[in-house]
Amino acid sequence: MRPVAALSTVGNTTFGSLRRHRNYRLYFVGNGVSFIGTWMQQIAAYWLVLELTGSPVAVGALALVQTLPVTLLALVGGAIADRVDLRRMVVTCESVLAAVAAALAILALTGVIEVWQLYVLGLVQGIAIALDAPARHTLVFQIVGRDDLPNAIGLSSALGTSARIIGPALGGLVVAAAGAGVAFAVNAVSYLVVIGAILAMRLRPRPPREEPAPGLLTGVAEALAFAWSSRRVAVAFLTVLLVSTFSFNFDVLLPLLARLTLDRGAATFGLIASVFGGGALCGALIIATIGRARLLLVLGGALGFGACQLLLAPQTAFPAVCAILFVAGIFYVLWGSSALATLQLAAPEHLRGRAASLYFFAFMGGAPLGGLLAGVLTDHGGTRLAFAVAGTVAVLVAITGAVVVFGRRPSSSSAWAFVTGRTTTTTSHRPGRRS
Repeated sequence: MRPVAALSTVGNTTFGSLRRHRNYRLYFVGNGVSFIGTWMQQIAAYWLVLELTGSPVAVGALALVQTLPVTLLALVGGAIADRVDLRRMVVTCESVLAAVAAALAILALTGVIEVWQLYVLGLVQGIAIALDAPARHTLVFQIVGRDDLPNAIGLSSALGTSARIIGPALGGLVVAAAGAGVAFAVNAVSYLVVIGAILAMRLRPRPPREEPAPGLLTGVAEALAFAWSSRRVAVAFLTVLLVSTFSFNFDVLLPLLARLTLDRGAATFGLIASVFGGGALCGALIIATIGRARLLLVLGGALGFGACQLLLAPQTAFPAVCAILFVAGIFYVLWGSSALATLQLAAPEHLRGRAASLYFFAFMGGAPLGGLLAGVLTDHGGTRLAFAVAGTVAVLVAITGAVVVFGRRPSSSSAWAFVTGRTTTTTSHRPGRRS
């Protein structure tokens, strides 16, 4: 019975937010369906561009137009999220995304779709996501509260990475069997599910502000000031910004890896993306079980993620590619989810939306440059060069972050406490509770 009891305890810890919060259960189910549809659409869109143009740079250009709005508007989205009703903001953005998916489906199914249309609708999609993501992350905090936030972030990561397993696999099969238009149509329907789930939530009103909300530009300036408010926050923010920009361009590189390096089709693209998602799911469950935000996981995850890409660069054998991508998925979630929890828990209430937008800006704000760079590197030296550059950058960023953290330590024990989050140091932007 002892092993059974131990497993039960771990299960209760890992899935604590789902057990304790009805609203989070609704959020979890609705977004689970929507995330699968989103990945199906991404698979279809990138593959369709590659089929229409045959150009790796064109695939990178689609990533550019989808993510450029994040660079420009993510921090604005966080400032808006701190001022308005979160549910209304999320429902509005999800409705726009549903309309984009429906338009893509109609164009593809009628056979009139062209590359410029994919770019225009990708731009609209990017604007909606830039405003939606900070609001969704802040809504999760409002639903589960401070104590359950790291666990909820881990479960949300598990949800997203489960979609990476199911969505690309389904997307690759659907594109191969029925065409991209059907994948777009499925995604349009999936947004109706998440909108219904959000509308069904019973939410308490947000606490009133003690002072008038600042203007949008002032709100953005406050977010940037928060990013430099402490070493812990700054290291987490910069690690995500640099690794995401230069080392996490898998949306661009994986279809190129399947088509150019492995010389296979859309089904293989879906499969290797799903393998990466399987590793990410394991990493997300690790984060949910730990249930605490630790800078050690941010730096260690970035280091392992970079090392995996260095190992992946010379590979041309399908089994080796799958094995390395699985491990890379674990490390990817370790640095990503831990950084999100670190930033949100360090922020005071009035900066909650902007803390989420800082993470989202760091995670996707550099993607226009990174996606284009990945396409150009592949065009000149294949995926071998692209993965080698990406891995080198991630390893250097992790090492530099560790040097910054340990270089100022008064003692080895206090440095370890700082990196693991077991520190009592506070700033004007950090609550007294351990984060």
